[in-house]
Amino acid sequence: MLVAEHLTKRFGRREAVSDVSFTLHAGEVLGFLGPNGAGKTTTIRMLVGLARPDSGRIRIRGLDVATDFRRAMTHVGSIVESPDLYRYLTGRENLLHFARMLPEGAEERVESLAAMVSMRERLDDRVSTYSLGMRQRLGIAQALLGNPDVLVLDEPANGLDPAGIREIRELVRRLAGERGIAVFVSSHLLSEVELMCDRVSIIHRGRTLASGNVHELLDRFAGDRLLVRARPAALAAEMLSAFGAADVEASGGGGDLVSARVDPSRVPDALRELVGAGVDVYSVERPASSLEDAFLQITGGETV
Repeated sequence: MLVAEHLTKRFGRREAVSDVSFTLHAGEVLGFLGPNGAGKTTTIRMLVGLARPDSGRIRIRGLDVATDFRRAMTHVGSIVESPDLYRYLTGRENLLHFARMLPEGAEERVESLAAMVSMRERLDDRVSTYSLGMRQRLGIAQALLGNPDVLVLDEPANGLDPAGIREIRELVRRLAGERGIAVFVSSHLLSEVELMCDRVSIIHRGRTLASGNVHELLDRFAGDRLLVRARPAALAAEMLSAFGAADVEASGGGGDLVSARVDPSRVPDALRELVGAGVDVYSVERPASSLEDAFLQITGGETV
């Protein structure tokens, strides 16, 4: 649905985006992550035609944005930075206003889209009375008026409370799963991206550092930390240190949890030594890696 190839954008001498590439397929949600100033918004502005790349190419449904802009944009709906709504109009009036700018048939989708984003009961209230989450949902309905194949969302859950964040997440997953829309999401809420997205692309200082399936990315950066529940914990920690484990820590206060970094290939040998020395081992596990852990490792600790 969307192919970005070697995108580069400069502002004076500063290269905001450098050789960024990714693909987006029908029914898929792609998360676009990076620290502040990494080039996320610049990339999004290029995707929707608000900025022209200095080099590289964007194709939407096979249409080159540079040479066939109008036809390419008929397949795209977007929210860049925040929904552009008239607060003194009702939700319905906003949708009808934007629908009139689109090809015939957009006005007929207002009711169904309002139901899809759970706004039907408040559609005839003024937007000025809406919560931030309601405005975000109405903005998504607006982006869907043209029946797009690709939906581009810039920080769709920014500033929302937990209930509003979940509503946006479930809506995005529904749009991808039930309607087959390809959704491109930029977000700084890493835990939400982990739940919402099928794949992620991480950029830093304008360059792509990592991309791939969310679960594969988590496995890649899971590390070698091991949590062993054993008694006596002090003896287990002492033996693991002697075995060559690194960063060995035993829980204080008479606890029975030992944390250590052990090479995965040596875990069976380490456990055999513990049991052979009379240590009772109750459980062994690797703590689950999160997208936040992977992100911080990839970007060297810089925040989103």
